[in-house]
Amino acid sequence: MADTYAIIEESGGQRKVIENDIMWIDLYQSGEAKIGDTITIDKVLVVGSIGGDATLGAPYVKGATVTLEITTPMHKGDKIFIHKFRTKSTYQRKTGHRQRYTGVKVTSIKA
Repeated sequence: MADTYAIIEESGGQRKVIENDIMWIDLYQSGEAKIGDTITIDKVLVVGSIGGDATLGAPYVKGATVTLEITTPMHKGDKIFIHKFRTKSTYQRKTGHRQRYTGVKVTSIKA
């Protein structure tokens, strides 16, 4: 069913996923995962069909799983610069950060 969606809990946040979606999640297994490996997420908050009924969990839907397939083991995001500055005290600090992600494709949603 291509019109099935789920809201999952991933890395402390919530994401809406639809079958065959491609998305970035926080780095999985330190980037050592292989292309084609699968991840099963059982922290599913809502499962439903587009334009139809939805099943709400309390807090999770029992027996619901979302299966993800790894497409890119590690990807670096854009560099973000952090600049700290205090007036009249010659204090300046500039640091940077690049978040690392894993590319995945949603292969199945089971309620």
